[in-house]
Amino acid sequence: MASDMFGSPLPAPGDDKPEEAGLPEPPAPEGPGLFGDPTPPAPPPAPVARPAEQPGYRVLARKYRPTNFDDLIGQDVLVRTLRHAFAQGRVHHAFLLTGVRGVGKTTTARIIARALNCIGVDGKGGPTADPCGVCPECKAILADRHPDVVELDAASNNSVDDVRELREALRFRASQGRQKVFILDECHMLSGAAFNAFLKTLEEPPSGVTFILATTELRKVPITIRSRCQTFALRRVPQDSLAQHFARICEKEAVTAEADALAMIARAADGSVRDGLSLLDQAIGQSGAAEVRAEAVRDMLGLADRAMIIDLMEALMGGDIAAALGIMDRAHELGADPLVILQDLAELCHLLTRFRAAPALRKDGSLPEAERVRGAALAQRLSVPVLGRTWQMLLKGIGELQLEGADRRAAAEMVLIRIAHVADMPTPGDLVKRLTEAGEIGSAPRPTPGGGGGSLRAVAGGAPVRAEAAPSPPVTALAQPSTWQEIVALASGIKPLLHAQLRHSVHPVRIAPGRLEINPEPDAPRDLAAQLTALLSEATGQRWTVIISQEAGAPTLAAQGKEAEADRLATARAHPLVQAILAAFPGATIEAVHDGAADAYGLSRNAALTDDDARDFAPPDAEPAYGDDETPPDDF
Repeated sequence: MASDMFGSPLPAPGDDKPEEAGLPEPPAPEGPGLFGDPTPPAPPPAPVARPAEQPGYRVLARKYRPTNFDDLIGQDVLVRTLRHAFAQGRVHHAFLLTGVRGVGKTTTARIIARALNCIGVDGKGGPTADPCGVCPECKAILADRHPDVVELDAASNNSVDDVRELREALRFRASQGRQKVFILDECHMLSGAAFNAFLKTLEEPPSGVTFILATTELRKVPITIRSRCQTFALRRVPQDSLAQHFARICEKEAVTAEADALAMIARAADGSVRDGLSLLDQAIGQSGAAEVRAEAVRDMLGLADRAMIIDLMEALMGGDIAAALGIMDRAHELGADPLVILQDLAELCHLLTRFRAAPALRKDGSLPEAERVRGAALAQRLSVPVLGRTWQMLLKGIGELQLEGADRRAAAEMVLIRIAHVADMPTPGDLVKRLTEAGEIGSAPRPTPGGGGGSLRAVAGGAPVRAEAAPSPPVTALAQPSTWQEIVALASGIKPLLHAQLRHSVHPVRIAPGRLEINPEPDAPRDLAAQLTALLSEATGQRWTVIISQEAGAPTLAAQGKEAEADRLATARAHPLVQAILAAFPGATIEAVHDGAADAYGLSRNAALTDDDARDFAPPDAEPAYGDDETPPDDF
């Protein structure tokens, strides 16, 4: 080996790095070279080792997303049906999953995709209802990177061209897995043309292709699409199941939470697991390292204490407006939303009504103790009509608070004042009952107006018929009907069903004192003649004979009324004054013409018209009753 003048070994030809030859690296020059060469750049500093980056936080809704059928909560029917389908090898080629947000539609679709493509730990397994989770197919689907499992959002892929691209993708077989799976989320967002383009493909897809459609609006999905899929309705998860699920997650996360706090979160989730987990995430973050307490969750959700809601309901039902407004003020100071307070009141009203309808519900251990004890006692003091009236007023009030620009607190207070104001008022049913028991409503004859000794015994043509009393002995003469209108009117208010049948299903033929011939229509009851005979005998005090005739007879009373109404309308339209008004107001129409001389059936009472009646509707050629320079009478 060659050496330099100092006996040090020289690098071999081609050795550019002295350190590789075991030589120390020469120091960097501090100035220009000996022959005026520019100063070479300093070598870059050695890289500094950085600590490994910490993985980002995963929210609870993603961290605890179910990965198999056993993890799904509250969907027992769905799980049992799919397990049997996989066990029997009868897995459908198209599924339609429906339900509210956050109940597990997309999660179920991914589990089905894994179950169809799982190959097992040994790589030789087939479709199974219990995917292993460790094979390459399961891992790829869990990581959302499997090439044969495609998730599409129908909200942004809802055109015919998008469906055509999907159909083109079906021409190719699965590239990695056993089965191609297309998950179409919010499928109701597809346009009508897109649904039609997708219809034939959904009915007869290529082998090795499975469609899973998910929607929150099942009614917007055409029936032609629904009939080609196996439809599963994912149910809202019960509150107690949600609370237990949240308790297990808190245990895994090493978080302490009060049972009441978890119950509030479960109630606010409204059956949605994802919404509940998001609220639980927020509650844990709000509490810091401390316990998740009910007071903090109540403040976070803007809720009022359940005991406060019961206090408010008791004040309202007792008519104590001042106490009700005081409770509302305290709830407002605690940050409770007025809309949520009314919704809680409506929920409590519903619970109290259930207590009245099903007393055994008071022993339900899943209900809070305050609602079971105090609520049951309050329900015992209230009637179902009162609770129903309160429910309707609360629903109307909730709608008022949801109007844009409404002052929620003021609107809520007005609702509470209305409810408290009517608390001690009887319901319509109670009022009728009291009047009936007091004898104010009955069938006893009343004195005629004017102080005469007659009575209103019957109603003919909608007008009372006066029957003068005999001087001695005091016997009341009963009305004797002479027209079909008067006969039918005898049943009005006494026998409603018979009155309707006489009006719509009977053609009068002849009427004579004590004798009546009619021609009933086929839909009339067989004992109509007997019912009518009894009515006439009771109302007139005279024996009547009712004969069923085969003659056509006159039109039914209802048909006569319609014909008379049509005639009045035609006469009104032909009147010059009405035509002038219609011409002056374009778009105006004649809705109805009321005749003061007509009876309750729209027919004339066959009474002589007075001068006042005659001028109610003047004929087209009528002359004015006074000149241009004359003053009309005061009663005109």
